[in-house]
Order: sequence, then structure tokens, then C-alpha cells
Amino acid sequence: MITRAEEILKHTFGYAEFRGAQKEVIQTVIEGQDALVLMPTGGGKSLCYQIPGLVRDGMAIVVSPLIALMQDQVSALQQLGIRAAYLNSTLSREDHNRVMRAIYDGDLDMLYVAPERLLQENTLGRLSVCQVSLIAIDEAHCVSQWGHDFRVDYLGLHVLQHAFPNVPRVALTATADDRTREEIIKRLSLFNPRVFVNSFDRPNIRYVVQEKGEPKAQLLKFLQDFKSQAGIVYCMSRNRVDGIAAWLSQRGVKALPYHAGLSTEERAQNQHRFLREDGVVMVATIAFGMGIDKPDVRFVAHLDLPKSMEAYYQETGRAGRDGLASVAWMVYGLQDVMRIVKMVQDSNADEQFKRVERNKIESLLGWCETNTCRRRALLRYFGEERDQTCGNCDICLNPPKTWDATEAAQKLLSNIYRTGQRFGSGHVIDVLRGKDTAKVRQFGHQSVSTYGIGADRSDKQWRSIIRQLLVQNFLLVNEEQYGALQLTEKSRSILKGDTKIFLREELVADKPVREKRRPVQVDEADQGLWEALKACRKSLADASGVPPFHIFHDATLMEMIQYRPGSQHDLLSINGVGAVKLEKFGDDFLAVIEEYS
Repeated sequence: MITRAEEILKHTFGYAEFRGAQKEVIQTVIEGQDALVLMPTGGGKSLCYQIPGLVRDGMAIVVSPLIALMQDQVSALQQLGIRAAYLNSTLSREDHNRVMRAIYDGDLDMLYVAPERLLQENTLGRLSVCQVSLIAIDEAHCVSQWGHDFRVDYLGLHVLQHAFPNVPRVALTATADDRTREEIIKRLSLFNPRVFVNSFDRPNIRYVVQEKGEPKAQLLKFLQDFKSQAGIVYCMSRNRVDGIAAWLSQRGVKALPYHAGLSTEERAQNQHRFLREDGVVMVATIAFGMGIDKPDVRFVAHLDLPKSMEAYYQETGRAGRDGLASVAWMVYGLQDVMRIVKMVQDSNADEQFKRVERNKIESLLGWCETNTCRRRALLRYFGEERDQTCGNCDICLNPPKTWDATEAAQKLLSNIYRTGQRFGSGHVIDVLRGKDTAKVRQFGHQSVSTYGIGADRSDKQWRSIIRQLLVQNFLLVNEEQYGALQLTEKSRSILKGDTKIFLREELVADKPVREKRRPVQVDEADQGLWEALKACRKSLADASGVPPFHIFHDATLMEMIQYRPGSQHDLLSINGVGAVKLEKFGDDFLAVIEEYS
């Protein structure tokens, strides 16, 4: 059956070979086994269920959390000649009945449905009598109550095991630490699943972080390198989104707002423009973005600090899905941290949840302050170690000023050891600074040898040192022991004096991190052909009522420029050109290429 999968990959989707673990995942699902798949955004997760759904007999059911995402994916599949449809609240009664008839008649390869719709008794009952090839649960991290994007409707999806016995289920997500992976398997009742964890690395994304000075001016300066390029600017509040979008528009940027306070019609219209027009910058809250399948987003900018590393990774992953050079840019300030901490404290969650959330904020802030390769630190957070620096982040390109923190680190680590590795950062710092608190007296820590040895530094300075040591794996936080700071194997070398450690002194807000360049590299001699191919794509997309990238991605157009195919046979060898698209659009693009040859 894997041979059939390879044929579909080539002739339907237009790709010559599988990437990463795709082949293993597809083989597993085809054979009827459950699977949990962690794969970065843009890594090809959708093929891991779309291809098995076409190989196995019956109709594949895809659980998706967002209406816009369903509509976009169904439209893309239909362009490939795949019989796909969706069930959601936007359908008229007539359209709903048409989809249901197609389901009963066996005329669908793939059905996308929201979890709340799928779990309705009548929907579940009707679908359970159909031949179902597999069930894919996309954005599976939404089931985690500890996660950054919890959706209560996902908690009911465990019933699919009983409603569809012997039907393989595959859960997919781009972000999940060990704890979240275990929770996904348990809450979805996956049966003995194979777990596939691909690299979290997105090497085409450059990570840049600046200390927040004048955020509007910093953003405008950053955007100068991205004229006529699509991007997303994330802000925390609705008012800030509206203000930034209006401010950018007044300065010639094609900026649109997106947040939950806008009408459904305005949100839909703005998203439609973002997907179909060139050079639109979407200024948005986190209400925008999950599953956005636009491949040529050249940057994701954060004007406010996200709530966690998981949220940051998920949001920045929307850049560069086509594999071309893109940038994740962020400005942050301690006021952002204070605001998020207050939101956590004011919530109705229990103390354990609040403690986990506070530690996640500290981890993200420590990553912002790191003086080591950002990519290595980001991957380490998700349990992936790299030996080499990336050469494609602000730290690698412009190393920050550092100071010899060996003595300070020895004081801190020794203090954590002598107080029993049982306490969080607040109490550890109180002992270091020699504070006379009830908790210090309760545990007799005014008598330990490290009491008061760190009085020369402020709370803020010690917290920065702790965060940076956490990021570099010299410390860990034990969530099971109320967020206690504990030593790691790496700590020993510092305590023994075998290792020196240098920590970041400051961030420079406006320091240039790269030469001004095009994220999409097209030689000047090929610029005319590039624009002509894009115009051809736009014309075909408008005629079909779909976004341009549903015709071909930028990367496919660039391959056309590189190889200059002169026949349909040659064009079929280009990545992203399958049999259906060749028949629909091949002659149009060959004519453009011939004109410029």
C-alpha cells in the first residue's frame, strides 16, 4: 500500500518524495494503527492523514477547530481533484443536505468537521454507519487543559474510540511537551499509538528579539525590509490591534485588523483579503492564526510578549511555511511580564495551574534574555538538543554584551543546594539577599552559610540570572514540587569551578541584525519572469475564487524560474505540480515561461 501512497504523493500532490517521518506515519495509519504526530508548522502534517485517507477504503474524517481553516483546506483539496467537503455552521440547509447526500452515497474522500458538530448525537449517529477510513484530530494540543490553546469541545473526542471501532485515529500538533503528549494520548483514548516526534527546527525562520523602546517606531523600521510582503503582527489587546492597524495604514502599509470584537463579516473579509491579496499585513490578537495555511507569510512580529514558549512557537510557525527565508521578530518589556502575571493571578484557575503558567512566562522571558543561540535554546525547551549554533538568529549574528557571572552563579546554586532544592525562586532570592521573612525564619534559613551572600544584587537581577541559567540547563523547575528550583548535572562544573559562565548584560533595541535583503531571492535578470508568473497565478486564482497559493506556492514558481520547463512532462517534475494542476494550469504557465525564454 505504501507504493500507492507514493503514487498519490507524486501524481496528486506533485511531490517527488516524502519528508522526515511522513512515510513512517502514513504506513502506520494505512496499517490501521493509532498515531500521535508532532511535526512543525509547514512540515507536512496534513499529508500524514490526507494520503492514508485516499489509500484506505471509505471516507476520512478530519476534526478541525476553526471554520476558516476547514474552508481553506477543503478548497485546496478540491483544486487537486480530491472529493472534499466540510460540515459547519456556515452551511445553508441546502448545502448541508448536499454534503449529507454525498456522505451517504460514498462520494466523499474527506470530510472536515468541527469537534462540537461531530459530537452532536445526530451527526455522530449518522457518520458511525458510514465506511470511515480514518479519523484525524488536527491541532490535538487543544485537548490539553495545561496547554496554551485549550478547547473544551476537544475533551469529548474520546468517544470516537467507541463510535468508530477498528478505525485508526491520528492526532497531530506542532507543539506539545512531554506532559502535553501524555495528556493527548490519555484524553483522546488513543490505543497503543506510535508516537512520532519530528525536529521542531524551522531553519528558514530567523529569530530576532529586541528590548521594547518605541514599539511603533521599531515595528515600522522592521517593516521597511518587507514592502509588498505578507506578514502578521500580534498584539495582546483588541484596542491595540485597531490602533496599530490604523497607524500602519496611515504610513502606507496595507494593514488590516483582526480580533474577536469585529463582526463575523469583517473578520471574514479581512482574512479573505489576507489570503488572496499580495502584501497584506494582518494586525491581530491570537484569535487569528491557528491553521492559517498561507505559505508565503514572510514575517511574524510580536509587539507584546506571548504567554508561553509554546504559544510563541505556534504563532511564529505561521511564517515561511513554503520553506523560504522568513523572520520571527519580537519586542518585549518587563511591563509585558507584569501584565501577563496579573492576568494569571486574577484568573479563577487553581494554584497549581497558576504556578505552571508563571513558570512558563519565566521560561519565555529567560529565552528573550539569553546570550546563547536562540534556536538551540528554543529546541532545548522542547527536549531537542543541538551541538552547533544556527547562524540565523540575532544572537549568532550580533552577539550581545556579556559579563562573567561565574561567582554569582556559584552563590545561587550553592544557596539552592543548602536550602534543600525545595523552594521556588522567590524564597531562594530572599535567602540570598538576607531578607527577614516569616518563611525564612520558619525553615531556619537565616542560619545557612549562603544567607545574605547575594545582598549586592537586586531581586530583578537575581531573577534574570535564574532565568538565564534555566534556559542554559544549569537549573530546572520541578513542577511536581511546587515549582522548586533544582540543580542539574551541568551545575556541578560551575560549583567546582571547572566551568565559567557568561550571562547577558543587556539588549540593544535598534541594533541592526542583518543586511537589508529580499526574503524571496530572485535574480534581477529573472524579475520580469517572476512578476509574470505571479500575475498568471493571480489571474487563475481570481477566476477560480481561491487564494493564489492554492494554484502554486512561491517555491514552485521559483523552481519554474530555475529549471525553465519547456513541456508538460518537464513541468510535472517541478515540486508542487501534480497531474490535476498540470492539466488545469500547465499550459498557462508554460506560455509565460516560453515568452521569457
